[in-house]
Amino acid sequence: MAEKKKTGNQTIAQNKKAWHDYFVDEKYEAGIALRGTEVKSIRAGAVNLKDSYCSFEKGELFLVGMHISPYEQGNIFNHDPLRQRKLLMHRREIMKLQGQVQQKGFTLIPLSLYFSGSHVKVEIGLCRGKKLYDKRDSAAERQANRDIDRHMKDRSHQE
Repeated sequence: MAEKKKTGNQTIAQNKKAWHDYFVDEKYEAGIALRGTEVKSIRAGAVNLKDSYCSFEKGELFLVGMHISPYEQGNIFNHDPLRQRKLLMHRREIMKLQGQVQQKGFTLIPLSLYFSGSHVKVEIGLCRGKKLYDKRDSAAERQANRDIDRHMKDRSHQE
């Protein structure tokens, strides 16, 4: 009997700034077209999603601004760290997303990069931008939750 491989996702990188700057309405999973040395750099964790976004060109979806450092043991065939990378999704999904981005003013932002088995996947979010007062509200709510947790923890230790 063949052994089952471990299933589960191993997170490589997350875009924490996206959660701070945007409201995430929906999440989608997409494959990503990579070159050999890029995969080796990703396995080493040399990737940054900070200022990246998704754009549409000729009915295809591309990831722009994701930085993958050149592979150290690579040779002249190393890749450009900031090149556009094609995202792999069903055409129906791409057309739906393109319609929402054009009609309702959403933005597609990569939220995380992870391994699903041996494949590299990107979680992209359909996002709306936060205003400054929204960011302040989020920060205040986060601080209030921390205070509540701290007080609950103190009460449970006193009993």
